Amino acid sequence: MGNTKRDKEYLGVDTNVLVAFLDKEHPDNPKTKILAKHRYNAVNPTIIHEAYHTLVYKQKWRREDAKTTLSDYIDLDTLLFLDQTKKITKLGLAIGAKYGLGGRDSLILANFISNSIKGMVTFDGEILNVKELLIAEKRLEIKLPMDL
Repeated sequence: MGNTKRDKEYLGVDTNVLVAFLDKEHPDNPKTKILAKHRYNAVNPTIIHEAYHTLVYKQKWRREDAKTTLSDYIDLDTLLFLDQTKKITKLGLAIGAKYGLGGRDSLILANFISNSIKGMVTFDGEILNVKELLIAEKRLEIKLPMDL
């Protein structure tokens, strides 16, 4: 019997899209509504902790509100929460070197591609410039949320 969670097509969600999606006051919030309509989402610990930092220190949320909102989000049945491993960490280093991306971005991309996530949404210009990641016979397409 297959893993029903893994059998769905998940969309990787970058931190900047997650923050805009969760924060109704964020100027990009309307651009993220597509996430709630028809997609299963995937995130990892890096994304959740970056989102916490951004919500608290840039968006000025109360710490407890950010913690509760993100905890509730990672408990959604439609969310695939991806673990990070040594293998993924090493792949992240290779992605950083190959594509000229920073460490956190490379780790997020490595996590998605290692877990066969085929699409990712972001507002990050450097990641968007990559357009698609091709590593170890796997492909990850990178788009703006509005381009889904």
